[in-house]
Amino acid sequence: MLVDTIFGFFALFLLTKILGKTQISQLTAFDFISAIILGELVGNALFDDNSGILQIGYVLLLWGSLLYITEIITQKFKSTRPLLEGSPEIVIRKGKLIRDVMKKNKLDINQLQHMLRGKDVFTLREVEYAILETNGTLSVLKKSDFQTPTRKDMKLAPQPANLSVTLINDGEIIYDNLKERNLTEEWLMDALKEQGYDNVKDVFYAEYMKDEELLVLPFINRGKQKK
Repeated sequence: MLVDTIFGFFALFLLTKILGKTQISQLTAFDFISAIILGELVGNALFDDNSGILQIGYVLLLWGSLLYITEIITQKFKSTRPLLEGSPEIVIRKGKLIRDVMKKNKLDINQLQHMLRGKDVFTLREVEYAILETNGTLSVLKKSDFQTPTRKDMKLAPQPANLSVTLINDGEIIYDNLKERNLTEEWLMDALKEQGYDNVKDVFYAEYMKDEELLVLPFINRGKQKK
């Protein structure tokens, strides 16, 4: 069983690499069911006295081939995507609930309100469109009166978008990130001292962003807190 388990582990790992990456939140119903069946096939093979490495490998190869073929089909033939992957459906259109779509997807008003609150929407009055995605999540477009104004709306000049980088994590300096941003350890220590931290071990997390002050979060139970 030890050998079979190790083989099953690496075989599943290899199979997921071949089939590609899909975030858990992006799993369609078909992906979810496929993952469950794949785990069941391997699990049952492990506890079957008549099954060995060859049988486990055969099952994984067969099921993985079916999944791979399905992915190829959905990529080559767009018309098969609604059947195999599903398609998004509009549940709120121009502020009005589409009852037939909700009924078709077994979605009641309480569930819809729960999903809307997850999008920081606490009343249907704010919603212009709501789309139920294939993975079961809800995408919401608010009415213009409730949308957050952008810099373009306010006629402001565009600003460059900067990506933050972690310089200290759990009291340890991440030297690769320092080097990537052309920063030195001396610069980092000076920036920490400006905020009242003399020891890196007192800092739980430090984040750098261009043209911004270094963000420093101490260990609550042992570090100095910025006043």
